[in-house]
Amino acid sequence: MSSTTSITPRDRYYILRVSSSNLTVAEQFNQILSQIRMLSQMSRLSQSSIVFVRYFLSDVANQLCYLPAEQPEYALSIVGQAPLDGTKVAALVYIMQGVTTKRICENTIEVKDGDVTHYWTTQVQFSGQTSHEQTCAIFDEYISGLNSCNLSLLDNCIRTWFFVHDVDHNYAGVVSGRNAKFAEQGLTTDTHFIASTGIGGEPSKPSSLVEMDAYAVNGVPVSDIHFLYAKTHLNSTAEYGVAFERGTYVDYPGIRRVFISGTASIDNKGNVLYEGDIYKQTDRMLENVEKLLAEAEADFSNVQYILVYLRDIADFSAVRDILVKRFGDTIPFVILQAPVCRPKWLVEMECVAVK
Repeated sequence: MSSTTSITPRDRYYILRVSSSNLTVAEQFNQILSQIRMLSQMSRLSQSSIVFVRYFLSDVANQLCYLPAEQPEYALSIVGQAPLDGTKVAALVYIMQGVTTKRICENTIEVKDGDVTHYWTTQVQFSGQTSHEQTCAIFDEYISGLNSCNLSLLDNCIRTWFFVHDVDHNYAGVVSGRNAKFAEQGLTTDTHFIASTGIGGEPSKPSSLVEMDAYAVNGVPVSDIHFLYAKTHLNSTAEYGVAFERGTYVDYPGIRRVFISGTASIDNKGNVLYEGDIYKQTDRMLENVEKLLAEAEADFSNVQYILVYLRDIADFSAVRDILVKRFGDTIPFVILQAPVCRPKWLVEMECVAVK
């Protein structure tokens, strides 16, 4: 288990790992679940709460049975993205101090934090003929849930994650569905989009091509929500027909949280840089993220965790070595098998920073 050494105790992220790939599948899951129980006990002692857990599984269809059957008090996300250290399961855990949590529907947790309320919605998925149809149904369900809390997609949704089965074939449908729903809800190039990761991953239900997690907030003025561009290094996603923001930072009372979208080796004209070179692509990816963080007056010293997505498992050692050399053990990270939405992108990352 590794965690950030954040100077802000209100937020703490943990990356949970298995100690050895030689353990049986049951032993590996028991290790992760034991760590979560320990964190839960620690949280109660420090008046904190687990608010979000995402499990990364190497074989969703055969491994769901190893997770607890009961519904937890926190937002639960499950995705088929194999940890590339050879183990079968890893997890990301988010803990907040001084909050109260309540499940308000099957997929959504409400987190009260003073005058601010956070909403974590996970595992939204539907059956349907195409990824376009499923994405539209996902947004209809999510927007209805937001409206029931007097929230809107335009004003309150901060971050989304889309996990896409066979991303090379189904991502286009996700894009077209999202674009259509955004236009209906007033998200345009003249307003703003939403920070997002759209990545290969197996939804937790075999009938689903797409699964969405999302985070929204209430009680923060719209003027305290800002979007990141890094125009010297990145272009507008709308220029190649995709509707998401490169990053978003939100100024909550006493704290700034920076949400960096899935970011790869791209230039400010939308071109993939360093095709076929995992070393240069990883360096450019980190440089792009650094520029986005700088716009939020942050840097890698503020980053709480990193998720790295790889298309080819053969690139694991190269990317791991780059991250270890750059960050040592100062930032917890996990490298996952998850193809990026463009085949020529070999690697992508996302992160959260806190000031």
